[in-house]
Amino acid sequence: MILVTSANGNQGSRLIPKLLAAGHRVRACVRSQASADRLRALGVTEAMAGDLADSDFVARAMEGVRSVYHIGPTLHPAERAIGFAMVDAARVAGVTHFVFSSVLHAITTDLIQHEIKRDIEEHLLSSSLEFTILQPANYMMPPRLQPVFADGVFRLSWSLDRKQSMVDLEDVTDVAALVLGDPGRHAAATYELVGPGRFTAHDIGRVLSRVTGREIAVERIDVEAFTRARLGDADPDLLRYTLKLAGAISRRYSAHDFLGNPNVLAWLLGREPTSFEAFARREHAAFLARTDRC
Repeated sequence: MILVTSANGNQGSRLIPKLLAAGHRVRACVRSQASADRLRALGVTEAMAGDLADSDFVARAMEGVRSVYHIGPTLHPAERAIGFAMVDAARVAGVTHFVFSSVLHAITTDLIQHEIKRDIEEHLLSSSLEFTILQPANYMMPPRLQPVFADGVFRLSWSLDRKQSMVDLEDVTDVAALVLGDPGRHAAATYELVGPGRFTAHDIGRVLSRVTGREIAVERIDVEAFTRARLGDADPDLLRYTLKLAGAISRRYSAHDFLGNPNVLAWLLGREPTSFEAFARREHAAFLARTDRC
């Protein structure tokens, strides 16, 4: 049995169909019963709705599990404590392989979410569990492109001139499925997962202009205003925490490039990783198909 946390999120929703297609039995942890119902309809062996901050829930989730794929709840103020508790519960339950979804350059501790993941990595390394750590670059995220395709403007909350590496979530979850399916080969490994290319916001705008056949403008937005608009009437504590995270990201990415190398990902996939242009073309085609249906 493979346990996947945050199973209805950006990674989990892509990973679980791949695990099921490979014949694995999957237990999925989600926050709501509606999410659990959706996953049961996909064919997961068991879908559990609950809070990863609840130690009893986590202990039940670990029962009879061979491997764990832990995706931390990024906007949860207790993300670090949840990660520690997941590792500890896995050890107690006799889990034989713990795969942790971390982040590229987790040692960059002026980024709050990186520091949290760095600490969880260290806790995992000290746990005596067999482990694999995946360190993906910034995701190429389909939701971020929908307003670009609709409005013709690419917006970013940090310097438009700094370069970043990115990675396609489909490639990340291909690797996660590979690692979970062959734990012996990938035990004690830490893999940086990075797609090809280095992009400023202006580079991204040029690629999107080429893909869409129209001029895509590039615009820097105020990080606080953007975060408040995105979260709306969120819990005040969550809003404060998210503003703290977003502010740290904006400051770091405005002062430094965020770069990685695609060689490891290419080796793991046995092919070239997905380029940003290929990703954008795929998402633009999907956007046009949805628009046509409407």
